[in-house]
Amino acid sequence: MPLDEAPSLPLHPQEKPRLTHPPLDTLQALQLTGRSHARLEQRQMPEIPAVPFEERLGLLVDRERTAREDRRLQTRLHKAKLRHTAGIEEIDSRHARGLDKALVLRLATCQWGRDRHNVLITGPTGLGKTWLACARGHQACRASWTVLSLRLPRLLQEVPLAKGDGRSVKRRTAWAKTAVLILDDWGLAPLSDDQRRDFLARLADRQDCRATIVTSPLPVEHWHEAIGEPTLADAILDRLVHNAYKIALKGDAMRKRQAPVPKHAPSV
Repeated sequence: MPLDEAPSLPLHPQEKPRLTHPPLDTLQALQLTGRSHARLEQRQMPEIPAVPFEERLGLLVDRERTAREDRRLQTRLHKAKLRHTAGIEEIDSRHARGLDKALVLRLATCQWGRDRHNVLITGPTGLGKTWLACARGHQACRASWTVLSLRLPRLLQEVPLAKGDGRSVKRRTAWAKTAVLILDDWGLAPLSDDQRRDFLARLADRQDCRATIVTSPLPVEHWHEAIGEPTLADAILDRLVHNAYKIALKGDAMRKRQAPVPKHAPSV
């Protein structure tokens, strides 16, 4: 009988068929890195053979899901371009800077983003406006939303250049699609007529369908005067201030209060 036609030998009554597991390099090739790492850990656990197969498989699947969620979060944070690595749970409420604890807890639920409401953070320099905005942005990233942080003065300076090389339409589309847009340092410089109209158009794209966070050293009641042209100021503020949560910080700069005292400081 030819070798390729030889009948297979029957299994011994006491012998069980063995299942071959896919090699770890195959899991990595399929980008199942979380499952691959979990499998390596399981192989080093002496008690793992006693764990039922379904439970071991569930542990591998959970590990892969967690790894994928972590990678997506890191991608969102990278694209967000947040200026600070800040978390809601790290907000310091010990310093008297007018921070409403009830409002902070309310905003921690992320309902403001689901309702497409804006958050306006105002106050003097050094009170942590940008840090608080980044904490909200980090919170939104953890909620699986897209986030983009921009310094408004620099952005407005680039408006003429963007129009000249065709980037204006692309940037406006990016603004419109971003779930949470952070506009930092509003009101530091006067706006030109083109900047006012461009800014109004971008806000109109987001009205009632996206959330915007704005930080400014100017109180909200001074924004109309800072914008300049009354009609455009009315239109811009209607889209920013309507249904917005307001955090008005006050007091001395936190950096001054937290500055270390020299050991040999001269007596006064």
